[in-house]
Amino acid sequence: MIQTGTHTDWAAVRNDFPILREQVNGKPLVYFDNAATSQKPQVVIDALVDYYSRFNSNVHRGVHSLSQQATSAFEAVRKQVQAFIGARHEAEIIYTRGTTEAINLVAQSWGSLEVQQGDEILITALEHHANIVPWQMLCERTGAKLVVVPINDAGEVPLQDFADKLSPRTRLASFSWISNALGTVNPVHEMVALAKAQGTRTLVDAAQAAPHSTINVQALGCDFLVFSAHKMLGPTGVGILYGRLELLEQMPPVQGGGDMIKEVRFEKTTYNELPLRLEAGTPNIADVIAFGKALEYLQHLGMENIEIRELELLAYATAQLQQLSGIRLVGTAADKRSVLSFLVEGAHPYDVGVLLDQMGIAIRTGHHCAQPIMDRFDIPGTCRASFAFYNSFEEVDRFVTALQKVQKMLS
Repeated sequence: MIQTGTHTDWAAVRNDFPILREQVNGKPLVYFDNAATSQKPQVVIDALVDYYSRFNSNVHRGVHSLSQQATSAFEAVRKQVQAFIGARHEAEIIYTRGTTEAINLVAQSWGSLEVQQGDEILITALEHHANIVPWQMLCERTGAKLVVVPINDAGEVPLQDFADKLSPRTRLASFSWISNALGTVNPVHEMVALAKAQGTRTLVDAAQAAPHSTINVQALGCDFLVFSAHKMLGPTGVGILYGRLELLEQMPPVQGGGDMIKEVRFEKTTYNELPLRLEAGTPNIADVIAFGKALEYLQHLGMENIEIRELELLAYATAQLQQLSGIRLVGTAADKRSVLSFLVEGAHPYDVGVLLDQMGIAIRTGHHCAQPIMDRFDIPGTCRASFAFYNSFEEVDRFVTALQKVQKMLS
């Protein structure tokens, strides 16, 4: 990776990602499916091999050298995450399997304590299914009500509409920072402030924000924040739940066994301290350690630097597609990141995706785990091109040329 001052050699950065040298269907790979999962730099891949080759062992329980080394590396990443998001306490960082499990953990644990019949859970119409279904399930268990803030024609959540939906009965407001389907950036700081003024707890789904934006949970003021490693250069199977310490301390475990216990008797079990109390069983050790290398990589590049690069790519691609006839952009928010959702006139998104793949270009097609958004626009799904800093303007040109060929093939 080559970086000089504030100037980054993005062509050199691409060399850090071995998969970008691959060919698909005989064509150089253009990977525009980063909102689903990002590619991994060699340092992350090497970290996995290094763990399994040199110090593979379980954590926390062993007195032997390998276990001590694995535990040190595993827990060091917790400190990295704490610093990455500006958390006050290391114990506020809980390892999960991903954003979905993190949200479910809050719904099952915090929700079982705090949500009762007649209460309300507030979400927006912009949410991923993972930030809808757990709250539906909680409402079914408790008799609470799920309240949804609608989106406008641009795919935005109007702040006044959000404020209007808050009520004294709203126990939690849970909303995404950036939409995975449209790329819309929500005014999360203002939304958190409005909820706090109402006495409402907040959960921010940062799965799409963590790879692209600087996060400071203390400045944001949220009660919970969740994201996934695999969308930010790390391995799959690792997620992060940040929670305010005073809230996590009150939350009961939802899984039993492993390091979440301090002492077990048939009469009664005493639970461990945070964060282990909410992390049952053998964790995903290798992938957590490799995630640490992904965080180092992102911080070396600089999140502000990454954000600028990706905004430039998005602006360039948007301008290119706007010049094509027969292309409809879906989601035209004033503030967007990294995602370009569109439709090709007269063509099903699936057919567009298959034909682009034959030219070596990977995009996502479908509802993107956001069916209510598609219902709002009365469409079955979209084609979604999503960008990362390691993409290039030349790849955007290839994509646009290929899209024009697809239009001719399907006309």
